[in-house]
Amino acid sequence: MSKEKSRSIEVKKGDISRRGFLRNSVVAAMGTLIGAPIVFSENVRANMLPLPFQQGDPLKELGKDPALIVLNDKPWNIETPPHLLDDEITPADKMFVRNNGLLPMETDAGSWTLTIDGEAVREKKSYTLDELKNKFKHYSYQLVLECGGNGRAEFNPPAKGNQWQWGAVHCARWTGVRLKDVLNDVGITDQAKYIGYYGKDIHLSGNPDKVVISRGVPIHKALEEETLIAFSLNGGPIPKLHGRPLRLVVGGWPASTSGKWLSRISVRDRVHDGPKMEAPSYSVPKFPVEPGSKVRHEDFKIIESMPVKSLITYPKSGAMISEGEKLEIRGHAWAGDRSVKRVQYSIDFGATWKEARLSPPPNRLAWQRFRATVEFPQKGYYEVWAKATDSAGVSQPMVVPGWNPKGYLNNATHRIAVKVV
Repeated sequence: MSKEKSRSIEVKKGDISRRGFLRNSVVAAMGTLIGAPIVFSENVRANMLPLPFQQGDPLKELGKDPALIVLNDKPWNIETPPHLLDDEITPADKMFVRNNGLLPMETDAGSWTLTIDGEAVREKKSYTLDELKNKFKHYSYQLVLECGGNGRAEFNPPAKGNQWQWGAVHCARWTGVRLKDVLNDVGITDQAKYIGYYGKDIHLSGNPDKVVISRGVPIHKALEEETLIAFSLNGGPIPKLHGRPLRLVVGGWPASTSGKWLSRISVRDRVHDGPKMEAPSYSVPKFPVEPGSKVRHEDFKIIESMPVKSLITYPKSGAMISEGEKLEIRGHAWAGDRSVKRVQYSIDFGATWKEARLSPPPNRLAWQRFRATVEFPQKGYYEVWAKATDSAGVSQPMVVPGWNPKGYLNNATHRIAVKVV
């Protein structure tokens, strides 16, 4: 449903009883949209709609910067324009949102538990949030989380899904306990091959027994130093929209592997088979395919490490400067499980490239800051392009890479428009 329709309801004459109350059918429809029945619905008057259906500013209500872009509100999917990602540590109000279901009704930290189970654990075990915090050492890392569909809007023919441009990425600072420490405490067997998470988000159907999304990663990724069960974001509680009170955080891989509202982790003796693990979800063809063609499910492979990428975060595209003036640009570059070796920029549509100054990452799997001072030869329209190269020597393509049915992994060079007057 569109943002406008979900935030306001047009109440017609036939929807109202003689006493001014909303009819049961209308209230039931509202409950479906909210994801829960409206208790005491018989008392809902037509002139006093439930809060979710009153006009308001959804970004303000969600604690988000007003310049973010709402792509979808059921579930919430919100993009961050590139110029708002200039901070080295992304603030919570500027973090993109990618949800697959409705927000949980309850996120009380005091009663929250995390259960570890599965075919490859020695015993099933549960922890309260306090037990996790008190029993295990805390770690903090800056970690890049990027939607696998970031850049989907540039594919042609169009791929289905939220039409992300460039801003479905962030690099915040997460604090929690290492997943590997918890798994060592539980005890895993030699059969451990994969982990799969389960959260408490609500399926769009409203069915409490239906799992929204349950993805995971191979056991080697689960046991990395930086894979966290996080309870803090940028030094404070995790906002509800981003998984409060507990979230799995797996840097460098599609953000869909970082399960929100984390309540259970299963250690599997096989590739995890939860919802959204099956092709074509978060999968790409094993070989190049013709744009617009259908691909058999057996010809897909699961996305793992994200590709090398860069983003110009200053200035905002459309900048105007005077002739002879130098332009300072800056941005971030990242490369999934790898590091970034170099960042270059071009002002002549990729014909020639110059080196940008590149800073080392604060920790593994964080993005890296780049800066450059750009000079322009004369008045006119220019585009500044940025291209990153990873530690294995792989560079971003200048054009959208191979088409795939779901529009994943677009890592084409980012560019901004500049006018010299």
